Amino acid sequence: MVKHFLTLLDFEAHVLDQLIDRAIELKQMQQRGAIYEPLKNKVLGMIFDKSSTRTRVSFETGMVQFGGHAIFLSPRDTQLGRGEPVQDSARVLSRMVDIILIRTFAHDTVQRFAEYSRVPVINALTDLYHPCQLLADMQTFREHRGAIKGKTVAWIGDGNNMCHSYINAARQFDFQLQIATPPGYEPEPEIVAAAGDRITLSNDPETAARGADLITTDVWASMGQEEEQELRMQQFAAFQVNTELMSLANKDALFMHCLPAHRGEEVTTEIIDAPNSVVWEEAENRLHSQKALLEHLLAVPTELEPQLR
Repeated sequence: MVKHFLTLLDFEAHVLDQLIDRAIELKQMQQRGAIYEPLKNKVLGMIFDKSSTRTRVSFETGMVQFGGHAIFLSPRDTQLGRGEPVQDSARVLSRMVDIILIRTFAHDTVQRFAEYSRVPVINALTDLYHPCQLLADMQTFREHRGAIKGKTVAWIGDGNNMCHSYINAARQFDFQLQIATPPGYEPEPEIVAAAGDRITLSNDPETAARGADLITTDVWASMGQEEEQELRMQQFAAFQVNTELMSLANKDALFMHCLPAHRGEEVTTEIIDAPNSVVWEEAENRLHSQKALLEHLLAVPTELEPQLR
């Protein structure tokens, strides 16, 4: 049976832990100059309906470092962009490449593609979830503070795809998640309900931030919501992560942001550039955690010993 990675719930918790461990190993191997090419002659097909910097560069770089190749496909480059049914594109592309990622709007597009694909499919972002970013975030926390199990995370801002993925992460990595959103911007109720007592919801960012080991946020208006920008600026104004809000968290609390950030809106420059901000390591770790994911989905034996340069 073909494995897919559409949400964090597709893998058992212990597998996710192993992926994080492996990502750290792969990072160390790269830093010491090891040549490791387990995906030589393998091809990753990348379907992008939404633009990206980190997702495209990290996956393409990862495939090159693994000895493989990545093909970038925008809506202008595929028949999907001209109305070909998702299932037809899935049947064709999965006969030509070894693994596929999709970055798109509707989550059911990724689900339908995976249903008809012969090869693993990765959700590289939908309007509902962004699981690849959470792999990088969990790796980053582990590198700086150890296991996140039993810790407290504060999500400040929109109940969007990143918030949903943090809810799933709370379930899979066993931490408490304190969410604060403006009224009317709460995460999807069924996603919250499935997480049970792992989640605390409020409309008060100060309540969410108190006692947190990690504070994280996202832009107030995501791709596709540009027409709401002005309204959201007003409704989210009290949800900025700033020095005052961070002071309510634990003394050694980290700050994360999936980027790109709108400095002066959801986060101040002082916070994003502060010593306890790990956003740059977080961004880099997209590369390493996704390499671990590619390796896992393509069932590469990880005991292979790479050669040093």
